[in-house]
Amino acid sequence: MADTLLQFDNLLAECRRLFEAKNQDYGSSWRIMRSASITDQLYIKAMRIRTIEEEGQNLVGDDIREDYIGLINYSIMALVQLEKPYGGEADLEFPVTELLADYDAHVADIRALLAKKNHDYGEVWRDMRISSITDLILMKLLRIKSIEDNQGKTIVSEGLDANYMDIINYSVFALIKYSEA
Repeated sequence: MADTLLQFDNLLAECRRLFEAKNQDYGSSWRIMRSASITDQLYIKAMRIRTIEEEGQNLVGDDIREDYIGLINYSIMALVQLEKPYGGEADLEFPVTELLADYDAHVADIRALLAKKNHDYGEVWRDMRISSITDLILMKLLRIKSIEDNQGKTIVSEGLDANYMDIINYSVFALIKYSEA
């Protein structure tokens, strides 16, 4: 499991660098997005991955790795939005130091979750097909959409944050598997 945590750290450092660079280019314009819009953006990325997996063709040419990184960064955006909802124009510009501190805090929580789940489940994900990981991400997104349609209420199920965290960890697993193929 030590290798998995090191791989997680390296991948999330790469994701953070991209997140920070895009923040320099665009600012925190993503703050205008409603939670459902972020979920739909995640769904688009995951469906693109699935389409390429099924058809074996990538006509746009963008590296599929970028979509998994997008799933990670958009999921972190969603977690930030859940914690600090957009309340109007004043919330659009997020001080970069605060934004990156929030990013890092969420990554620490997600890493801790990965360590706990890998302890309980072992590293069974290493025996899974990448296409199954993609399907699990899509299932999580459909669950999120259902929870959002129910105004965030659940009866016995985990909430939005747990589903976004799982999407991040599944995306990490897929990226690790791609790097080891």
